[in-house]
Amino acid sequence: MKTLFDKIWDAHTVSVLPGGSCALYIDRQYIHEVTSPQAFDGLRQRGIGVFRPARITASPDHNIPTKNQHLPASDLLSREQLATLERNCAEYGISIFKVGSPHNGIVHVVGPETGLTQPGMTIVCGDSHTSTHGALGCVAFGIGTSEVEMVLASQCVLQSKPKTMRINIEGKLPPGVCSKDIILYIISKLGTGGGTGHFIEFAGSTIRSLSMEARMTICNMSIEMGARGGMIAPDETTFAYLKGRQYAPQGAEWNIALERWRQLYSEPDAVFDKEVTFRATDIRPMITYGTNPGMGTAISESIPRLEEIPTDSRPSFLKSLGYMGFRPGEVLMGKKIDYVFVGSCTNGRIEDLRAFAGYVKGKKKAPQVTVWIVPGSKQVEKQAIEEGLRDILEKSGFELRQPGCSACLAMNDDKIPEGKYCVATSNRNFEGRQGPGARTLLAGPLVAAAAAIHGKLTHPLYDPER
Repeated sequence: MKTLFDKIWDAHTVSVLPGGSCALYIDRQYIHEVTSPQAFDGLRQRGIGVFRPARITASPDHNIPTKNQHLPASDLLSREQLATLERNCAEYGISIFKVGSPHNGIVHVVGPETGLTQPGMTIVCGDSHTSTHGALGCVAFGIGTSEVEMVLASQCVLQSKPKTMRINIEGKLPPGVCSKDIILYIISKLGTGGGTGHFIEFAGSTIRSLSMEARMTICNMSIEMGARGGMIAPDETTFAYLKGRQYAPQGAEWNIALERWRQLYSEPDAVFDKEVTFRATDIRPMITYGTNPGMGTAISESIPRLEEIPTDSRPSFLKSLGYMGFRPGEVLMGKKIDYVFVGSCTNGRIEDLRAFAGYVKGKKKAPQVTVWIVPGSKQVEKQAIEEGLRDILEKSGFELRQPGCSACLAMNDDKIPEGKYCVATSNRNFEGRQGPGARTLLAGPLVAAAAAIHGKLTHPLYDPER
């Protein structure tokens, strides 16, 4: 009896090499401007072309500005990387969603929303958060630049087959809890190494109740616990999300695809190498306090005391708190913050903007806080304008910027200054991730909205203005 992961992996295994590595066929490779230039140079040096350009899709995202996108990027390196991606795609006949075009955006937002990502696929990208696509029932994972070249040249990649793990979440979520809180809670319990060597399937009644966009948030951060990737079995929610999207199957082909997709689930007797179950009722709105995504707690609770930390972990725990300017046992509620970032491939979709706008409607932004609200794609930006979200945001003192990776990482103009605190809906809070010396607190869009309004860490259900 096979797991969902085994079904997809085995169906795409071209051969098994001596030593156990698999030559895995890849259905779709996404590329962007940062990890693809060297791969194309490698093809030229070897005198070979792209094997199946129709299976490759490009979208610049990491380096693009989120204001004045009609102008060239101010950073010379970024400008060159963006131009190089366009040249490479033109030379090799690869489709590219250029900056400013209707489908441009973060690759992990654009893929699902256009219907290019479909259940049962194998998907890779030179980006660690490729695991996002697993929410649609795919085996999706990040690869290195040499592997990007390998897929361009052969449409296959060499990989060792990971172990399997299932994480079950059962029950109804408490008020104010979103999918970002679910994954931050899981990582806080299992640690950043809890999924190492495994591909994770998220399951249970809580997961089945989530929207597609919420599922993407969870799969996006599966790698933050060391996993190779994360996935969720496709169901009626998945099919309804995909139906009618531009690159999804149409007409009779849709019915054929649907019949195939309905077979994508873990068999009842399938055995996982590891299995864990959590109760949804235990999850609260979360915030991180350290320098890895596993250092998280409910926003209403305090940072752990030193005696609660294993002895061998105390030096790194104290080093992390030193960087953040926190103390063991410190209460987080009421901590003043400087920046709020809403966006990224984790929480830059329309549902995230709706949640943020729903909280801030009729209120005013804290005057001392700088807030960047960045849609994950041009389509999300268009929806936000059409639904009146931009109007709500502007009346509350916010600005809707243009799409891109933005302040998730310090590779564009959106950088957090040294020493400043930023509540971010992105995926990583490493030292310097958002800029040299920046202090990042990961959270969901509701916690971010509360911080933006009150200028401090606030439980999203606590509103002193009401």
